[in-house]
Amino acid sequence: MKTCPFFGVCGGCKFDFAAPDYREKKLREISSLPLTGDAVWTDVGTRRRADFAFADGVFGFYQHRSKNIVPVQVCPLLRPEINALLPALRALPWGGAGSCLVTVCDNGIDISIDANVPYFSSDFRAAAERLQNVIRVTWGGRTVMMRATPTVTFNGHTVEFPPNAFLQPTVPSERALRDMVVDAARSARRVADLFCGLGNFTFALNADGFDIAGTGTRRDLNTHPLTVGMLAQYDCVVMDPPRAGAYAQCKVLANSDVSRIIYVSCNPATWRRDANVLQRGGYELKTLIPVDQFVGSAHWELFSVFDRAA
Repeated sequence: MKTCPFFGVCGGCKFDFAAPDYREKKLREISSLPLTGDAVWTDVGTRRRADFAFADGVFGFYQHRSKNIVPVQVCPLLRPEINALLPALRALPWGGAGSCLVTVCDNGIDISIDANVPYFSSDFRAAAERLQNVIRVTWGGRTVMMRATPTVTFNGHTVEFPPNAFLQPTVPSERALRDMVVDAARSARRVADLFCGLGNFTFALNADGFDIAGTGTRRDLNTHPLTVGMLAQYDCVVMDPPRAGAYAQCKVLANSDVSRIIYVSCNPATWRRDANVLQRGGYELKTLIPVDQFVGSAHWELFSVFDRAA
């Protein structure tokens, strides 16, 4: 495996994924966590979404701790579909400055743009319509072009993919997390899937015969967490919150009788904070497995299980 030609200039990676000591160096980022098992590693070339930057007509990734943009020609971490699109994306007549989220969906590529200008030019629309394998482009929530509604599949269920919706960055890591969640919930009778998003865990749990209820975008659990009374009907709770974590919901869970909490986190710092709340409330950490789905970066995904102490 070769080192990325932009490593050390592009700020996307902290570690050289091709280096012999890559895994050792990355594990040091979470060396203070009470891990209970080996890490799950993800291959390069599997990342299906990337958040690019653009400004002054330049398109690419930011340099580390800089507003300068590196116009990368290729990123070894990304799926081939995104790399094939990079020349056309760099050539678009970008206006203003902002971000461009590119996602490989089941039926094509979705592009969601947020910029410091609320409009796009007719030239940009015309160029966007010529993009190959792209089925939708939105700018600040407004549709620039759409050939089809993007879809993704969870456990055999096809789901419409809204602009900027959450999606695990790689399919292999998504499957690994899903399998761990289902396995950890096997002893439960009724499961609540909080922060359920598009239903990655919900569909899998439902297929395995669990009595499952999902709480996603219709309720902000950080401002309106489920109450102890609402939680009383569940013996297992699954949570996969955004980077901010689930502090408010964990404070309520700490006072509940839920037997098992399965917590998937993309931020070890907020996971540690929330874990402390649960442990002070009488929960014991049974499982903590790191998943390297953010290859090259310092970021980790965590899979954890907490049980109510007897």
